[in-house]
Amino acid sequence: MKILFAGDIVGRPGRNAVEVLYPPLQKEHQPDLFIANCENAAGGSGITPDIARQLHSMGIDVITSGDHIWKEKSILDYIDSDPHLLRPANMPTGTPGSEYTIYSLPDGRKLGVICLLGRTFMAPVECPFRTADRILNMFKNQTHIVVVDIHAEATSEKNAIGRYLDGRVSAVIGTHTHVQTADETVFPQGTAYITDAGMTGPFDSIIGREIKPVIHRFVAQMPAYFKVAKNDVRINGVIIDIDDQTGKAKSIKRIQQKL
Repeated sequence: MKILFAGDIVGRPGRNAVEVLYPPLQKEHQPDLFIANCENAAGGSGITPDIARQLHSMGIDVITSGDHIWKEKSILDYIDSDPHLLRPANMPTGTPGSEYTIYSLPDGRKLGVICLLGRTFMAPVECPFRTADRILNMFKNQTHIVVVDIHAEATSEKNAIGRYLDGRVSAVIGTHTHVQTADETVFPQGTAYITDAGMTGPFDSIIGREIKPVIHRFVAQMPAYFKVAKNDVRINGVIIDIDDQTGKAKSIKRIQQKL
């Protein structure tokens, strides 16, 4: 099974990048499944029902998210109706939305997808390590092909999750920091890993936002409104090749395409 995972989609430029660049990527790599983190797809923070439907129509099969999932309140009335739009699994019990999905391909193959939030330098949530254990126990008789999106700030925490799950999941993909890392690898027990898949959006920016207001905030320490930037739009992500029989990753390759 071949999977395309796109890093955090930021605003309209990121959505445009998916619309234009996914068809040639699909033709070149022929992925069986397209997963993308879309927690910043609506104006740079959050996601709306219309945007979720739009992204699915563009070819994104499973949408993962993160700490900004609730920024657009309209998503609260929609999220329970879309099993392939995931909120982080380690949010408190009773939080709306799906904490994981098992996606069935037309040929009958199945893939589990889990989204987790990190806790270092972020708001307190349930333990991502124990949450992963709990969900993987539920997957045992359903699928051995599993992709985990770890949406976290600290590289050490992402790496620890990857090592903890090595051999138990097919891939652990980091998101949240919007900067693609160059450490893609397959761990000894067969789990593909990268600390951050990067950003799908405008790169003439500071992680997707216009440059001057962000610099002003750092220098003046005063509140500022950060608009989504517009130029040098790219899609960042990875292509993962997984053995259907074992669920182990055979390879992981970074991608970066410019609009």
